[in-house]
Amino acid sequence: MLDEISSFVGLEGTGKNFSTPVIYRFLEKYVPSLLRSITNVHISGIDKVPMNGAAIFCGNHLGNLDPFLKILVAQRPIHFMAKEGHFEKQPNRFVMISTGQIQTFRERGGLDALARAVDVIESGHCLGIFPEGTRSRREERPFLQPGKTGFARLSARFPNVPIVPIAISSGAREFMKPGSKLPKPWKKIEITVGEPITFAEWISDKDGGNKNEEWVREMSNFDEERKKENMKELYRRFTDQMMETLKFMGAP
Repeated sequence: MLDEISSFVGLEGTGKNFSTPVIYRFLEKYVPSLLRSITNVHISGIDKVPMNGAAIFCGNHLGNLDPFLKILVAQRPIHFMAKEGHFEKQPNRFVMISTGQIQTFRERGGLDALARAVDVIESGHCLGIFPEGTRSRREERPFLQPGKTGFARLSARFPNVPIVPIAISSGAREFMKPGSKLPKPWKKIEITVGEPITFAEWISDKDGGNKNEEWVREMSNFDEERKKENMKELYRRFTDQMMETLKFMGAP
């Protein structure tokens, strides 16, 4: 059943092996300790983080500190899907490439980035995604925006890979507000890690996808266009439920 669901996604990697750059492995040993020393971060549920194998870390996006906070939570290197703007100028471009981040070209619909994201997961590494697609530009609560479905598609492609929800409090934005040049390290940042869930668990749950083997057999007889439409409905439902989960966990 799961193999067939994965095949319905129609998403393949580039065929190239993915490995974490040496520079990133070096930085990952020291940057988390530095971050702890200059921030007032409190993490709940860190024992829920899978320490081995591929995983997808999914959370809200309030400020520029968020990727570093996710790495702090994961205690492992994370490779993020990032917009092309982060790769345009130095030194940002050097940092992004030397740490193995994935460039997303929006005019291509993110397909190139999704293919490379497949490589990351197939190689057993961690992928980081902000379902909102970009940092929230809202000035007042609620900051949480509707989620995009790219991460749900990846989750369906790898139905046994855990998705780890991470809710970051508004303290991350107050630490260094957009446009500000000076951080406020005394601002308290609260992070909550939720129970990991796989697409396999979600799709068979009556409160999730609520699908069974009979549905899979019916899908197998559909043409490609109808399969895509059915899967898109599932991606949207999965994404909306994940955003509700983040909200319930405290994402402002």
